[in-house]
Amino acid sequence: MDNAAYVTLTRQSGLIREMQSLAHNIANLSTTGYRREGVLFSEFVRRLDGDEASLSMATAHARQTILTQGTLAATGGTLDLAIEGDGFFLLETPGGERLTRAGHFTRNADGEMVNPDGHRLLDAGGAPIFVPADAGPIGIARDGTLSAGGEPLAQIGLVRPEAPHELRREGGTLLQATGAILPAEDSVLHQGFLEDSNVDPIIEMARLVAVQRAYEAGQSFLEREDERMRGVIRTLGA
Repeated sequence: MDNAAYVTLTRQSGLIREMQSLAHNIANLSTTGYRREGVLFSEFVRRLDGDEASLSMATAHARQTILTQGTLAATGGTLDLAIEGDGFFLLETPGGERLTRAGHFTRNADGEMVNPDGHRLLDAGGAPIFVPADAGPIGIARDGTLSAGGEPLAQIGLVRPEAPHELRREGGTLLQATGAILPAEDSVLHQGFLEDSNVDPIIEMARLVAVQRAYEAGQSFLEREDERMRGVIRTLGA
């Protein structure tokens, strides 16, 4: 196989990864707090033997989480929370602390605030938030202060990763910070709201069509190249 075919194969591999990412984004159009994911293409250059020019190939192994703000939708839920700004909720999971923008919470049997998967919401000090069953009307201020019957109980922690471009997706709406986690001082909470997915369906569908066409063009080239090589072999073998 010649260099042109190798270059096309690496490009096809990257396009497949991007199609998978786009399909995942589209599938999560209605997922609360979901953050769009993109694929980063980069260039891999290899020196060839002799006087031949270097060989340049595309790679697409890196993934990027797009952190643009989603639309806030009113729900009226007492423990439905939406973040305005670059902050995240901090959750306690079996694998350690994780970040999320999905703000639908309930109280478990122990009175702790948890997400739909049962992961406990943490306060500004990294401790679980407890809301007594007999507590009065629950109010949550814009700075995260949670009160019941007018008495403050806790302050919901809003944090941000020091290196947002290095966030690792763990499935669903959970993200892992590989570096330090800092307080998100400029973010505010909205009680009775949830943040929609930040996926734009028109942009995603248009990009998916473009990637599919690029992949089909590459596949067509590989098929023609295969036929050309077969023809050369038949001619030389005759």
